[in-house]
Amino acid sequence: MEQIMTIPGARGATLVDCSTGLAVAASGGAGALDPHEDAAGTTDVVRAALASPALSASPTGDDIQEIIVSATSGYHLLASVGRTFDTQLFLHLVLDRESGNLALARLRVREIVGLLAEDRDDV
Repeated sequence: MEQIMTIPGARGATLVDCSTGLAVAASGGAGALDPHEDAAGTTDVVRAALASPALSASPTGDDIQEIIVSATSGYHLLASVGRTFDTQLFLHLVLDRESGNLALARLRVREIVGLLAEDRDDV
């Protein structure tokens, strides 16, 4: 989680268990939502996206890897830990619009999530 907070513009991050909707770990987020409220709310977004065939880019269905929500003051990046959200863990990064760079954040999150996924495989 410390690496996530080194991303320019990162305001907070929560690692979420999608099967329970609970926060596994959190960092940053001063003045933001409680990590458990954040986890519950973002889990609803992930579950809705997974349940919607309209969000598939192919007739046979796609595995969703990322969800980006653009807000007036920043971005919310939801990234699966593993290949898809079916792996049960995902990361929610809140990124400031003024000081952050969404493209850079996406690249860094992919790197860090890749490391998290490798660690999970060792367990």
